[in-house]
Amino acid sequence: MRFHDRTQAGRMLAEPLRDLQRAGEIRDPLVLALPRGGVPVGEEVARALHAPLDVLVARKIGAPFNPEFGIGAVAGEGPPLLDEQSLRMLGLTAGDLAGQVERERAELRRREDLYRGGRPAPRLRGRTVIVVDDGLATGVTARAALHAARVLEPESLVLAVPVSSVQAAAAMEAVADRLVCLETPPSFQGVGQWYEDFHQVGDEEVIAALRASAAAR
Repeated sequence: MRFHDRTQAGRMLAEPLRDLQRAGEIRDPLVLALPRGGVPVGEEVARALHAPLDVLVARKIGAPFNPEFGIGAVAGEGPPLLDEQSLRMLGLTAGDLAGQVERERAELRRREDLYRGGRPAPRLRGRTVIVVDDGLATGVTARAALHAARVLEPESLVLAVPVSSVQAAAAMEAVADRLVCLETPPSFQGVGQWYEDFHQVGDEEVIAALRASAAAR
């Protein structure tokens, strides 16, 4: 199926998560959306679970010849997560990407400051942390985000997405404590293929969603 937009996808994604919450498998939830596209999805999930919404900023590291081809990602303060198979295939080393990693880390920090407006990062220890994105293609950015969240000692780490490639979904099951995914279509060209409206989410939309969620609580 195709989703009309990220808001509809978020409402649909919230349903199985609410079932888990009712069953006592989600306790003290915190929703961390991956900006920018994951934020409208995460806003609906947070509303349904009566949970706070925040962001977990992760930045893709693209191949030098094609920035859109993700060969790694960086999130939090830890080392970048690089796809070793892609590096070997392209004849690259981690050192070749050092400059790009630092640029992406600087942009990550800038966005965290912009989105939070000076607020401290939320506490993850002992909580059920639900990481939300609008979909997974390779899953490398989500994996980096999950690794960054894991070191902050949540009780449970859930990855929730409306749609994913089969390969990415299989990889996520080894990284998250639980994967909640509505669709894993066998023919997968890209996340946008599964949305009628897949407009680029802007910083203003992210900030407005975070403010609305905070005001509602």
